[in-house]
Amino acid sequence: MNFDSFLLMRQEILLLVIILLLVVAEIFMPHRKKNSIVHLAIFLFGIHTIVGFFAIDEGSLFGGMFRTDGLIHFFKNVLNIGVFIVLLQSADWIQEKIMQHNRGTEFFILLFSSLLGMYFMISAGDFLMFYLGLELSTLPIAALAAFETTKRKSSESGIKLLLSAALASGVSLFGISMLYATTGSIYFNDIIEVITATNLSILGFILFFAGLAFKISLVPFHFWTADVYEGAPISIASYLSVISKGAAAFILLILLFTIFKPLMHIWENLMYVIAIATMFIGNLFALRQQNMKRFLAFSSIAQAGFILLGFMAGNQLGVATVVYFILVYVFSNLAAFGVVQAISLQTGKESMNDYEGLYRTNPKLSMIMMLALFSLAGIPPVAGFFGKFFLFVAAASEGYYLLVFIAVVNVTISLYYYLLVVRAMFLRKSDQAIPFFKNKLYMRLGLIITVLGILILGIYSPLYDYIFELSSNL
Repeated sequence: MNFDSFLLMRQEILLLVIILLLVVAEIFMPHRKKNSIVHLAIFLFGIHTIVGFFAIDEGSLFGGMFRTDGLIHFFKNVLNIGVFIVLLQSADWIQEKIMQHNRGTEFFILLFSSLLGMYFMISAGDFLMFYLGLELSTLPIAALAAFETTKRKSSESGIKLLLSAALASGVSLFGISMLYATTGSIYFNDIIEVITATNLSILGFILFFAGLAFKISLVPFHFWTADVYEGAPISIASYLSVISKGAAAFILLILLFTIFKPLMHIWENLMYVIAIATMFIGNLFALRQQNMKRFLAFSSIAQAGFILLGFMAGNQLGVATVVYFILVYVFSNLAAFGVVQAISLQTGKESMNDYEGLYRTNPKLSMIMMLALFSLAGIPPVAGFFGKFFLFVAAASEGYYLLVFIAVVNVTISLYYYLLVVRAMFLRKSDQAIPFFKNKLYMRLGLIITVLGILILGIYSPLYDYIFELSSNL
């Protein structure tokens, strides 16, 4: 193993260096300058994000435990962009609410540690590396969910996430042990060659799938989602909704289309039922929500159901559509969460009724929220339309016409409750409307990036062809 081999882990090594630099800065930086850590963390991660766009070779390390290729590298860049936007949207909250308790550095260290775990999880070449990455990505987020220690709901959110994650992790690990018992190996390449549809391997797969379904918030593993999102800081709710869910969906996609391909006649029926249940339950429960964080939580559950349509294709087209949809979802959902965070930070208001008359006082924020919700609903010509359209095409290409019809029905339902927010902002009047306020630089930059992403991905669809080409290695 030489230096060039370690460059395959360039993103992981660089992120680890950033974490260590933040630890050093926390130790040696004078107390009066601790606010500078926010700028330092954003600057360092910005460099890390840019470096990620440089090409990287395909290969593996540590006997096949760690692997990377063009698609994995691309998806890590998607996660980097999402985390960078989260950092920008969180900067004002950290400086105003967290730094006064001298806990700003801990926030960044925990967040980057979770991202590092996701890197290892999606680059895993065996179940040991996968499980280590899964745990490293989950435990820091449980701490971050309870980060606002002065709020009871935040502590409750952290406890619920920790207990739910522990249960899901145990179930998933039990499933992995069953797969090892039937195949005699934990390496993905070895399992592909010997796995068969025995009762024990099917049970092992179902238990393993349950653990990942928890992270993606698929029904019936979604019960934690709304309560955790409501109690957690908004930046952490957005991270869970986009980054954590996206990484889990990606690795599940890769494993289904590789090592579990021989079990496709089993898991495609499972996905069919779960997709329908997730779409309907997410959408129907979103109809009755007033708190914006719970509203977006059930919206994200419904979006997870749409993601499963790409899984049904079981081929290169399905992989490309899911990755493209997650990329679109990153910009769309972070735009919505960004507006909610901006308003909550300035006014403390998080109810849908508080948004009445918002367009008259804050027209720019209203337009960003409308654009984000239209993208989530799949209205042309914004990016969300193409994301859902490609998912429908992927499912229809394999003959799942009834499933596509059900998905279209759910798109109609989701459009209704997204329009409830638009109606409150643009058509309703209020004597106590949220007063005009101006966001600071980092928040404005974060919102601008999300808007550009929604518009550019809606116009520049050839990016989908690039993702499709990267998917050819599967």
